[in-house]
Amino acid sequence: MSAPDGSPVGAERSIGQLFASATTEMSALVHDEIALAKAQLKQDVKRGATSGGAFTAAGAVLLFSLPMLNFALAYGIRTWSHWNLAICFLLSFTANVLVAVVLALIGTAFAKKAKRSQGPQKVAASMKETAAVLQKAKPRPRPETPALDDHTPPALEAVARSSS
Repeated sequence: MSAPDGSPVGAERSIGQLFASATTEMSALVHDEIALAKAQLKQDVKRGATSGGAFTAAGAVLLFSLPMLNFALAYGIRTWSHWNLAICFLLSFTANVLVAVVLALIGTAFAKKAKRSQGPQKVAASMKETAAVLQKAKPRPRPETPALDDHTPPALEAVARSSS
């Protein structure tokens, strides 16, 4: 087994290795939080687009289908019921309004879902929480460095002494 930086587990790592490992892990955390924010924003945009599409469809149905559907439906009702043509046109218009209301309700439902989603706010809170934890982190006091072995090069001894 080995540590994230490739050194064997249980082996003492230098300050540089520890710092590099901490920097790598912090960078990965920030990248993951950014990816999470992007994913949540993408989902919110999809919900908003679906809502806008449903409202647009409701308007289009109401606007463009009224004349043709009113004529077709009114004459169809007149053929089946032999009622007055004015009443048949009124029933045709009512049917079109009901279709538009159903589409508007679908649009409203998706708009509420998009509005309720707190994706970006959750990510921002998580990032603030991470920053607060990191600001409160204090380094632990390091124990005295043990006597270096004779086989340690002099340059490493100087580095070990200056870093403690």
